[in-house]
Amino acid sequence: MLLLSTSSLKWYWIHKIFTIVKKSGYDGIDLVIDEKNYDTLDEVYLNDLSQAFKVPILSITAPEKWLNKTKIDKIVKIAETLNAQVINFFPPHISDKSMPNFTKYLNKIKKDLKISITLQNVEQKFMLFVIAEYKNANLLELKKITWDSALNISSIDKTTWIDLIKATDMLWWTIKNIYLSDKNWSKWWLLPWNAWWGVSYLPLESFFMKLKSSWYNSFFTLQVNPKELWVDKEEKVMYNLDVIKKYFTKHFIDYKP
Repeated sequence: MLLLSTSSLKWYWIHKIFTIVKKSGYDGIDLVIDEKNYDTLDEVYLNDLSQAFKVPILSITAPEKWLNKTKIDKIVKIAETLNAQVINFFPPHISDKSMPNFTKYLNKIKKDLKISITLQNVEQKFMLFVIAEYKNANLLELKKITWDSALNISSIDKTTWIDLIKATDMLWWTIKNIYLSDKNWSKWWLLPWNAWWGVSYLPLESFFMKLKSSWYNSFFTLQVNPKELWVDKEEKVMYNLDVIKKYFTKHFIDYKP
């Protein structure tokens, strides 16, 4: 299923995003929780919109840092109200000092809700060159936190030996959501066909085929820079979303292993 991340249209009101997703024919929404955008925290309002537009919010992405138990509980409440199937977290950040039992708490939520609680990969950063900003950010450690993961293509660390295909192999059956975008050595969050001649900088076509051949059946979420979609021109947004949908259909949906 192909979802659209609200962060890809973050300069629109949430009502407008539902309108765009409905017109585009995407399968649903990945809701990125933004504490500065109160609409993303109002589960009743979000549920009303979802019901009115008949557009499900199937996946929820938590903030990257500054989490605590109260904030996590609020995200869980939103997920329950919306009947979301996946909640995507980041690995524990060094700023999350109030969450020493982060791993245990996420696993408790997963057990109680019977919902996929993923940890998504991040490009590791260091403070003072030695202190890792994220704990358990190594892919092999990451997937062991809840045994559910999310693969963020633009966060694959270009400074390591791990490329897109290797990252997929390392996370494999634990992957519940793939944040879809393209990247080169200088730019991130690009549209997946934005290189020369309409192909990707990354081996996305081969990536899709590999996933289809291996019977991947979880979510894909288009998460790109809003400027890539030309958000100041709605007709351009609709055009780009349609091109991505056709690209995805050609290389994944219609691909015959």
